[in-house]
Amino acid sequence: MGALSGIRIVEVAGIGPGPFAAMMLADMGAEVLRLDRSGQSWKVGRAEMDVLNRGRRSVAIDLKASGAAGVVLRLVESADALLEGFRPGVAERLGIGPDACLARNPGLVYGRMTGFGQDGPLAGAAGHDIDYIAIAGVLDRFGRAGERPLPPMNLVGDFGGGGMYLAFGVVCALLERQHSGRGQVVDAAMVDGAASLGAMLWGMRAMGLLDDERGTSLLDTGAPCYDVYETADGKHLAVGALEPQFYAALTERTGLAGEDLPAQMDRSSWPAMKERMTALFLTRTRDEWVAAFEGVDACVAPVLTMAEAPDHPHNRARGTFVEVAGVTQPAPAPRFSRTPGAIAGPPATPGAHTDAALADWGFSGDEIGTLRADGVIS
Repeated sequence: MGALSGIRIVEVAGIGPGPFAAMMLADMGAEVLRLDRSGQSWKVGRAEMDVLNRGRRSVAIDLKASGAAGVVLRLVESADALLEGFRPGVAERLGIGPDACLARNPGLVYGRMTGFGQDGPLAGAAGHDIDYIAIAGVLDRFGRAGERPLPPMNLVGDFGGGGMYLAFGVVCALLERQHSGRGQVVDAAMVDGAASLGAMLWGMRAMGLLDDERGTSLLDTGAPCYDVYETADGKHLAVGALEPQFYAALTERTGLAGEDLPAQMDRSSWPAMKERMTALFLTRTRDEWVAAFEGVDACVAPVLTMAEAPDHPHNRARGTFVEVAGVTQPAPAPRFSRTPGAIAGPPATPGAHTDAALADWGFSGDEIGTLRADGVIS
């Protein structure tokens, strides 16, 4: 009964941002049929732990086989959207590009996920998250002053700037279709999405609030009131006391309030204050500091490991993490008052639902048998 209940989506299996977008849509109630590559070799039990593939059925298909394009186009006829993550031109060569699909279903939303986009000098180039956020001007912002940029894993390009923008684009196009009755192509590029995520930074830079040198500004560890500090037990605290009232609470609970402190936004004092606070937080363990800030709005939080996060009282109370088939994972987000999202089931082994899924999408038993005999599906 999710918000996207009744929407049918064909997902041409890929890695990273494409599956993440499909997961988001499936969590919200869409019926997503995943087309996995025939003959994939998976370690025993590993496929069932791939959280990005949760909540949808899998058909194993050889997209290069004669007749495979016909299967995809047949599925497209009764689908609302298709998702693919090939390099530009590959889907066209396979016979399942936008023109072929929209000819079969003019109302189809065709979602394309790439790093550099469908056009431009780098459109056909290989790359990964780190490359996309590099040319988007985002990677340069991560890291401390005087140090090289530090990649934030692959959260900003693959998932924030990629999969999330693809899912957003598909839903926008589905909404527009209600008025026009027409489908369209969604060109989701990780470079574009990562750049878009930095919109606030561009505004701050224009206003003179963000230096071009990383690690020297208010939000990038330049300010002592917004940084991560090590504690006596080798763990860490996240301090985000930006507003004056929060900074006052921070200095009060750390015992600094009685000292003759410089103004919070006196940038010339930041290095010395950073040293003072670094030494101070090393005098207690992380959990001792958490207890000291209990009930106080100082914007201080423990830096939890992935093993610790599901057991935090707030996360437990809200059900932020759930366990499905023995695998701990994030619950669907965001939340809805009437049509909550749900995880339809654990990730499937590629091809686990080939016959049943194709039958549900209109293929007869004889057609399925012929496709298997011809090596199109498995």
